Amino acid sequence: MPEEYQRPDPDALLALIHAQEPKRGGLRLWLGAAPGVGKTFAMLQEAHRRKSRGTDVVVGFVETHDRARTAELIANLEVIPPREVLYKGVVLREMDTEAVLARHPQVALVDELAHSNAPGSKHEKRYQDVQELLDGGITVISTLNIQHLESLNDYIEQMTGVEVHETIPDWVVDEAEQVELIDMAPEALIQRMKHGNIYPPEQSQRALENFFTVSNLTALRDLALRATAREVEQKLDAFMVGGRVGRSASVGERVMVGVDHRPIGKTLIRRGWRIAAALKGELLVVHVDPQEGRRRAQSVEEERQLRANLQLADEMGARVVRLRGKVSEELIAYAGENHVSQLVIGHPTHSRLEEFLHGSLTSHILRKMPGIDVHVVANTEGGRTSKNDDSPP
Repeated sequence: MPEEYQRPDPDALLALIHAQEPKRGGLRLWLGAAPGVGKTFAMLQEAHRRKSRGTDVVVGFVETHDRARTAELIANLEVIPPREVLYKGVVLREMDTEAVLARHPQVALVDELAHSNAPGSKHEKRYQDVQELLDGGITVISTLNIQHLESLNDYIEQMTGVEVHETIPDWVVDEAEQVELIDMAPEALIQRMKHGNIYPPEQSQRALENFFTVSNLTALRDLALRATAREVEQKLDAFMVGGRVGRSASVGERVMVGVDHRPIGKTLIRRGWRIAAALKGELLVVHVDPQEGRRRAQSVEEERQLRANLQLADEMGARVVRLRGKVSEELIAYAGENHVSQLVIGHPTHSRLEEFLHGSLTSHILRKMPGIDVHVVANTEGGRTSKNDDSPP
């Protein structure tokens, strides 16, 4: 008799397909409160531990900053030569991502995740190069200081008086398989700086007079501890939901941010992201193009700022929505249709006369949306809004 046909097991077929798919590399991140706490040193020590266990490890890019102990640890590791880029008469060194991909080690060390690449590079930011390595199946070990998180950018500037230009979206850290804090007391870090263990003497003195104060370092240390705790909590939640340990996945809240062409838009987006992260909710960023009757021509700078605001929202993982009509009505309608629970808008910049003649968008929203928590953020940018501009205040 002919053998009976055995129907393939769908689960077995699916498992076979997944097994044949290239596995994405994992990101391990060493996080610190400030430069000099020992992130790069810890990363290199981890590399030597893995190498001793037979793991294929290479240095994709590590900056020694002329620190002897760092250079000693690199000496016994395979180093992928960096790319050299000539920019304005200066030779800049960048990671050769293509060379690392071609070498295809099991693990690559990539220092300073928030670094901005030289003009003309394939990617603007180093974290984008790292994403390419991860997609290629290479595990990456990297380093990051807490002040480079995009969602904390405004807060860091208010706290320290220093504007941080190199930032990375928070989702990069959220996607890391492991985030480990390298901690050091502020007083100990200041002593390291005074002894020249972090920067050269001239640079050390400037840092001690500005960024490296006990109050600043204490606040940054607190932020780093909180960020690490949040990552642990997220991993625990994912485990409990995936492992069905007495907890079910809840429907997260939706946080909506209304933005226009003003610089405060970036502040609103970062505030909205922090609220959404705390609530484990979704972030929506909405721009309403005013209806024709209330529209005024935007300057080139305003158009550029609007694009920058929406690009930041996209980079931070928000759902970006563009609508057209009367701003207050469109925001209210969209919030209701999408079950928004939190709204973030900027503080009004209109004069009392303008509010009397044209009404206050904030007041209108508060009246029409009694079931939504509205966060009105102070406008620290100054400036005025045209009385014919029906944009979010």
